[in-house]
Amino acid sequence: MSDRAETGEPQLRISVVIPSWRDSDNLAVLLPSLMRIGSVTETIVIDASDDDSAQQFAEQCGATFVKTPVPNRGAQMNAGAALASGEVIVFQHADTELTDAHLAAVAAALSNPAVIGGAFHRKFDERHPRLQWLEKAARFLARNGGTFYGDQSIFVRRDVFLHLHGFAQIPLMEDMEFSRRLRATGKTVVLDPPVRSSARRHEREGAWKTSVQNGLFILLYNCGVSPVTLHQWYYKQKSAAGAEQPRDVSPPELSP
Repeated sequence: MSDRAETGEPQLRISVVIPSWRDSDNLAVLLPSLMRIGSVTETIVIDASDDDSAQQFAEQCGATFVKTPVPNRGAQMNAGAALASGEVIVFQHADTELTDAHLAAVAAALSNPAVIGGAFHRKFDERHPRLQWLEKAARFLARNGGTFYGDQSIFVRRDVFLHLHGFAQIPLMEDMEFSRRLRATGKTVVLDPPVRSSARRHEREGAWKTSVQNGLFILLYNCGVSPVTLHQWYYKQKSAAGAEQPRDVSPPELSP
């Protein structure tokens, strides 16, 4: 039971916003689990695919479902946030777990009025065994001013999000850009338990290759290369490899 419940205070109202693009399989796992979490006030799915099953899963689980014509994660999350009524918004990737323990940690952290938001540490145990050292490195960086990535279940007080005018509507690196502004605005925290994301992309494309590529793109962004240029480079590589491209801009996940 939360401290708020024990003291008779109202529960923290949490809105979970999920940008989706061809994520019906992931939604089929995530949405039922969110239904069972009492602290979730509402779940909002902003979908940019042509997969009707995503809407079916959302409606079955009582989630608000909105179609958007253009895949752009930042724009999708902004659209979801505009519908959110909770005091806190959690921006959740469809392939990342979110449990009652995670949301209890959010509520506990935000019981401190000075805390404006944050994210979770990540669990890397499903990757290549020789890459598990990344988990410790990521923990160190996160605790010392590093970037909050989208697969870390970024959360923020709704009034702070509105003050920051949301995510930049860029085709890539929207999480890094928002993270910088969020950290500069006030006190942020990085929480346990860690969140675990699906390792399917690493398994499909190779753990070493994926991690090195992601690290390179992050380095280039930090050196000033435009997100638009990085997005073009990314999908040129995909096209050369014969991979299917999205209709417009469906950003890959570029956490290390």
